[in-house]
Order: sequence, then structure tokens, then C-alpha cells
Amino acid sequence: MNTQEYRTSELLRRFVPYYKNHKAVLLTDLFCAALTTICELVLPMIIRQITNTGLQDAANLTVALIGRMSLLYLVLKVVECLANYYMADAGHVMGAKMETDMRRDAYQHLQQLSNTYYNNTKVGQIMGRITNDLFDVTEFAHHCPEEFFIAGIKALVAFVILATVSLPLTLMVFAIVPVMAFVCIKLNRRSRRAFAKQRVQIGELNASIEDSLLGQKVVKAFTNEEMECAKFETGNQRFLEIKKETYKYMAAFSTSTRAFDGLMYLVVIVAGGLFLNKGMITAGDLVAYTMYVSTLIATIRRIIEFAEQFQRGMTGIERFLQIMDADIEIFDEPGATNMPKPQGEITFEHVSFEYPDDHNRVFRNLNLVVRPGEKLAIVGPSGGGKTTLCNLIPRFYDVTGGTIRIDGTDIKKYTLKSLRGNVGIVQQDVYLFSGTVMENILYGFPSASREEAIEAAKKAGAHEFICELKDGYDTYVGEHGVKLSGGQKQRISIARVFLKNPPIMILDEATSALDNESEFAIAKSLSVLSEGRTTITIAHRLSSIKNSDRILVLTENGIVEEGNHDELMELRGIYHEFYTMANRIK
Repeated sequence: MNTQEYRTSELLRRFVPYYKNHKAVLLTDLFCAALTTICELVLPMIIRQITNTGLQDAANLTVALIGRMSLLYLVLKVVECLANYYMADAGHVMGAKMETDMRRDAYQHLQQLSNTYYNNTKVGQIMGRITNDLFDVTEFAHHCPEEFFIAGIKALVAFVILATVSLPLTLMVFAIVPVMAFVCIKLNRRSRRAFAKQRVQIGELNASIEDSLLGQKVVKAFTNEEMECAKFETGNQRFLEIKKETYKYMAAFSTSTRAFDGLMYLVVIVAGGLFLNKGMITAGDLVAYTMYVSTLIATIRRIIEFAEQFQRGMTGIERFLQIMDADIEIFDEPGATNMPKPQGEITFEHVSFEYPDDHNRVFRNLNLVVRPGEKLAIVGPSGGGKTTLCNLIPRFYDVTGGTIRIDGTDIKKYTLKSLRGNVGIVQQDVYLFSGTVMENILYGFPSASREEAIEAAKKAGAHEFICELKDGYDTYVGEHGVKLSGGQKQRISIARVFLKNPPIMILDEATSALDNESEFAIAKSLSVLSEGRTTITIAHRLSSIKNSDRILVLTENGIVEEGNHDELMELRGIYHEFYTMANRIK
């Protein structure tokens, strides 16, 4: 998994384009944010006016003056409330829409990543990145421009007004701000690293929980509940330690800012008192000055309180970008075209392959021609590359050398969608989605009618048992199809491929995990399915491939034997040994 670290400027540069579709709301939100500051900035001037007027000549402090000042404040307060309502409503919705856009982009990118990425990445980590990590983006997207915009306005206006009251006192107070900013930035960086570790650990914890819960049958079978609880507790305690570290930096951050705002007040009390004593400012000016400093400190505190949310948001954006920057290794080549319905000839020309993550070489300089409509079987020891060879045809992996052609054309010249649309795969490990039987069959061809799906189920030998289920084709199969037996799930997967009706078929040990009765029923379905198609079968049970047109024995040394069943038995080589051993075990 990509664990690249990004500078804050890079994170913001990559995040800002998500505001593009929400410009009007953002600008209105910032305008409303400016309106909410008016009350806070005008109030000290109102108090200053009333105080100075009363101290200079009490007779001038009339009811009419107080009424005008009160009415001005009331109008401004109403405007502030309306603006605040818009910010709380439309601003949050804007943030939620941006979170939705980012989650969509992340999911679409994940769909394009190769098997290598998923082989090296825990699902729990991925889930955490596109769910929990993006939750904080809603608040960040809404509050980040708001908070900094408001803080900028208040700081600028406060500085200008305070400078007109007393420039020396203003410079003393604002001299503290750069020092405060330097300390806060330092602590913020450490806090962000702690938040990042926290997110990684919660992803690990999620992955551990998912692994344990999905393997509950194995856990119970080996009575390893205590061991699983101990593993969970280790991860849980690790998460606690990381949170402790986070809170330590947050505490240091909060304490340092309180110390700095105390220092600001101290400057106002000491210097302001001396200036008042010397007649350099009036009492009303000092009151207004104190209120503006309070406003400034409250703004700084608000930014500081937002700092945790800011760090959470930046961490979420960083982990989002780590997904978006994961390389798409398998993609449509420039100029790729849609594949016409193939005749089914598959040619391997000097093909070599090694896994990109660990560079484990599977085979080198492999040559093979599969004729249109041929039933080809591949056998051999584990690790010989049987499944890998078949995974290269739909480009689940790309060859590292040589070329694979279908009907004489390099498969890289076809779009992935059209290439994979013409290849059907039935695997040993059947994956059914959480939903109904009908939904799982229709997954093979979503636009097919219910009647077509039922016909496919009949061809797969699945119709009879489906009708006996509680709700027939509308029966909920449970997560990963847990409510069905292995044979039932396999027949539904075959029905799915029947509905897809591809001209090229790959059967990857499709019956090896089944009992004899299920194997016999499914073998009949597969025999019907393979009629008129180019079919490549990977088999453990050699009895299921006796009638294949051709059988290959594939080992780490490449294709070492080739022929039909009778020819290979006469050869008395590896195939003969495998077949004899299988019959002996029976």
C-alpha cells in the first residue's frame, strides 16, 4: 500500500479542485462568514462611543443615542443569525457533497487497480480510507475556508482599529502573534503525524476484526477464541497508546496557546494601564481595546480548537490521496478498440511472467496455441503457473515478456471491458454478493430479463434447488452466500456465466472442492457450458478432463507433456503418475 507522506501545501493544492462544483455555495458561505463578524467588530465601537460620551459629558448620553446604538446592534445581530443559519446548513451540505465526490473518485480508482494492489493491501485499511477517513473531510471542507477567512478579517480589522487607538500598544500585542504561530505550527506537525499513525492503526484493527469474524468457523473449530481475543487486545492497546500520544500533543498545543493569550492580556493590563495613566488613551478607548483583544484572542482560540479538526481533515485527505496515487498497472492502451466476437483462437508467443511485487518468476518463453472451440485442460503440480497462465488472458496481470493474441491480435489492442466481456471464468472459490439468488445470476448480464436468468439457471442445473428455497429466486443468500452449500453456490456461479454467454471459457478447478454428487451434477453443467466455446480447464481431479481434446502438463519448467488422455497415459510420464496416484487414492 502507498504510504507516501505529503506536504500540507500539496494536500491543499490537490483538495481545492473539489470546490469547483460548489463555487456559488462557497462564495455565499464566505460572504455569510464575513457578515457574522460584523456584530463582534462593531460592538466594541458601540461600547467605546457610549463610554466616552458618558465620561466626557453625561448630558450627551441621551436615550435617543442609546436607542440608535441598540437598534444598530439588533439589526446586525439578526443579520448574523441568518448568515449563521446558512453557514450551518448549506455549508455543511457542501462539505458532505465534496466528501461524496471524493469517495466516488476513490471507489472508481479502486476498481481500476490490479490484483497486485489487493494482494498487498488489507481490505480493512481500504475500508477505513474511503469511509471513516473521509467523514472528517465534510467538516474540514466546510470549516477550513470559513475559519481562516473569519480569522483573517477579524485580525486585519482589529489591527487597523487598534492601531488608530494606540499604535505602540497594538504593536506590543501583535508582536506575540508570530511567536505563537511558530510554536503552534511545530506542535501541529507532530499532532498530524500522531493522527496519521492513529488512522493506520484503526485500519489494522478493522482488518484484524474482519479477518477474525469472517473466519469464525475456523476459530471455533480450533477453539482459538482466547488467542483471537489476545490478538485483538494487542491491537486495541496499541491504538490506545497512539491516542495517548495524540492527546499529549493536543494538551501541549492547548496549554501553549493559553499561555500566549494570557501574555497578550498581561501586555494590555500593564501597558494599557500605563498609557491611561499618562493620558495617552481614554477610558473608553481602553475598554474598546480590551474587547478587541478579547475578540482577537477568541479568534485565535477558535482556530486552535479547529486545529484538531484541521489535522483530522488533512490526514483524511492524505490517506485519500494515497489511494488516488496508487498506480493503475493494467489499463487500456492508447488506441485500444472494442473486441469483435472472437472465434476463440488463443496464442501465447514467447510469454514470460513474474509477479510485479516480489518478482517471483512463474514461467519464461512459453509458447502455446489454443484452437477455436478446443477443450484444453491444464494439469500439473501446485505452483507450476496454471492459474497464472489463465489470469493473463483477461489481463488480470500483464505479461512481462512476449505476447498473447486472440484470433491473431494482441490482447493489449483491445479495451479491457470488451476483452473481459468475451471471457467467462468459473473459479473454485465462488464469490456471491450479498443479495438474492436472482441478483447474483443477473450479475453476469445485468440487462438480461428474469426469464433469461431462469433459463441460464436451468442450463446450469440450478433451477430445481432454487425453486426449493424459501423464496425461490428471491431468496437472500447471505454475506458471501453463506446460506447456500458449496455445490449450490457453484451452480449459481455457472448460471451467471451461462447468462454472460462468452465465447472463451476458463474453468479454474471449478469442482475440486465439491463432494462426488455435486461434482457429477456440476460436471454435466460445465460440459453443456463448454459446447461451442474455446474452453481452458484447470483440474485437480483428472477424471473430469479425460474427454478433453488436449491436455497439457505445466510445471515450473514450462509445458513438459502434451496430448489427449490416452496419449499421455501411453507416455507414462507425469500425467500417468498423477492419474495412477488419483485412482489409487480412490
